[in-house]
Amino acid sequence: MGERAKKERLIAVKLDEETLAQRNVEQEHERIAAISDILADNRFSVCGYDNGPYILCVGIVETKLYFAVYNDAKHPIITHHLSLTPFRRVLRDYTLLCDSYEKAIKSGSIARLEAIDMGRRGLHNEAAEILLGRLKGKFELDFDTARRLFTLVFALYWKGDDV
Repeated sequence: MGERAKKERLIAVKLDEETLAQRNVEQEHERIAAISDILADNRFSVCGYDNGPYILCVGIVETKLYFAVYNDAKHPIITHHLSLTPFRRVLRDYTLLCDSYEKAIKSGSIARLEAIDMGRRGLHNEAAEILLGRLKGKFELDFDTARRLFTLVFALYWKGDDV
C-alpha cells in the first residue's frame, strides 16, 4: 500500500450508539459487515486536510445526519452535518424493500427474494450517488465506501417494529 493510500482511508468507523435504531439480528449483522468491509477496503479523505488516516463517527441529531472525523490520534478534525431530506425517499423505499425481503424469506420464494434484492441494490446505488454529491467538497470517498456508509446511515435511520 502506497503512502497516499495509507493516509486516504478510514481506520475505524463508529455509529453514535445514542442515535442507533434498535435492530434485529440480520440488521446487526449487516451493520457489522458494512463496517468490516469499509475497514478492509476504502478510500476516504477530508478535503483540504492531508493528515489521515481517519476515524469516522456517524450519527443523527434531530433531522440531520452528521459525520465527525478524527485523526488517528483521536483529535477532532471536522464535523459535517447533512439534511436527511434528500435521502427521505430512498430511505423510505429502502425500508419498504427490507420489510418485503423479510416477509419473502418467511414465504420461501426465491424468485421474489432475488427481485427484491435487485431493487435493494439499485436503491443502495442511488443513495451512494446522493451521498457522494452531498459530501462533495468536504470529503473524498469512492463509490463502494459511499455504498457501505449508506448501510450505516440506514442502520441509524431505521425504526422498524421487527426487532
